[in-house]
Amino acid sequence: MATAGKPQQREVAKEFSFSWEGKNKQGKVVRGEVRAPSEATANAALRRQGINITKLKKRKTSSGGKVSDKDITLFSRQLATMVKSGVPLLQSFDIVGKGTNNPALAKLLFDIKSDVETGSNLASAFRKYPLYFDALFCNLVEAGEQAGILDTLLDRLATYKEKIQAIKSKIKGAMFYPIAILIVAFIITAVIMIFVVPAFKGVFASFGGELPGPTLVVIAISDFFTANWHFIFGGIYAIIYAIGQAFKRSRALQIAFDKFALKIPVFGPLLVKSAIARWTRTLSTMFAAGVPLVEALDSVGGAAGNYVYTMATKQIQNEVSTGSSLTGAMENSGVFPPMVTQMVAIGEESGQLDSMLGKTADFFEAEVDEAVDALASLMEPMIMVFLGGLIGGLVVAMYLPIFKLGSVVG
Repeated sequence: MATAGKPQQREVAKEFSFSWEGKNKQGKVVRGEVRAPSEATANAALRRQGINITKLKKRKTSSGGKVSDKDITLFSRQLATMVKSGVPLLQSFDIVGKGTNNPALAKLLFDIKSDVETGSNLASAFRKYPLYFDALFCNLVEAGEQAGILDTLLDRLATYKEKIQAIKSKIKGAMFYPIAILIVAFIITAVIMIFVVPAFKGVFASFGGELPGPTLVVIAISDFFTANWHFIFGGIYAIIYAIGQAFKRSRALQIAFDKFALKIPVFGPLLVKSAIARWTRTLSTMFAAGVPLVEALDSVGGAAGNYVYTMATKQIQNEVSTGSSLTGAMENSGVFPPMVTQMVAIGEESGQLDSMLGKTADFFEAEVDEAVDALASLMEPMIMVFLGGLIGGLVVAMYLPIFKLGSVVG
């Protein structure tokens, strides 16, 4: 399959988008867009559809914008809503593509629309863009097309994407808050050290006498900052960039980080709950769509977003494929709490596995919400104490000589 996919990707890369205007067989003026390797090919393809072309113009490819997970989630909901409302599939793509402010997303949707127009089924068109549409997305669309319930599965897929996006946003928000505070604290400290302390240093020089120890320490740090600020900022940027590049290129580093992240105090349990919520939500969605359990587990591991759960899912898949129950396989993996395995056991016994997995996902999504709120409440006073101690310490150190001078004068 991988070999067969390569020629398709090369073909798509050589095609261009053309906007056209013409008259159909009834003489009505129609407009649209088509993808083709050349203007002549586009013209011929449209004539085969019975359209007499009056205008054909190659669209300029915009380099602006980027397609994010949030864009795909919104598109999924818009497409599901329109298909469920009876809007034709091609017209749905046209409406969403023209309605978005993101040129990269518009181009992606028009490309998919062109593939469908030329005879490709929707799932195959999505599979040409694995960067944006994963195996789960494509498998559900394919199941919907084959069963004739595309509108239902698109709606289920949109709900799934929205819930996963919500939990990702919660986790990112929880991680971003302390990092943002640390960055602000460093910038404020740097400004004080580079601009404020040297001004005080000139005033202290006119006083004469010996300065207090804390003041001398702050002045020494300020002198170092002032003399080497370009090295400090450049070094910090270089370290962050080097770590980022190493993390992108080294699979071993990513695996080590995923394992370590689950053990971090406070944040670790939050990441575990998030991974379980995504894992159970994904499996529930796949199983409810009629995808066989062993096949559904192919998409579940990656959706959890952590290497530990990816490897556990592979182990579970191997055991289930050899006849083990899902409950037993999940217990053997050692990464799921008893509450999860008990819910799965009830689902297997009652024949309502998708429903019980969905309820488990609901529970852990609520747990993530509560944990993030509790974390924010816990960190606010800690951050206030940290910033107050840092800035207050610098201010006191700078004013100590003035207090000392006042006591001498008094």
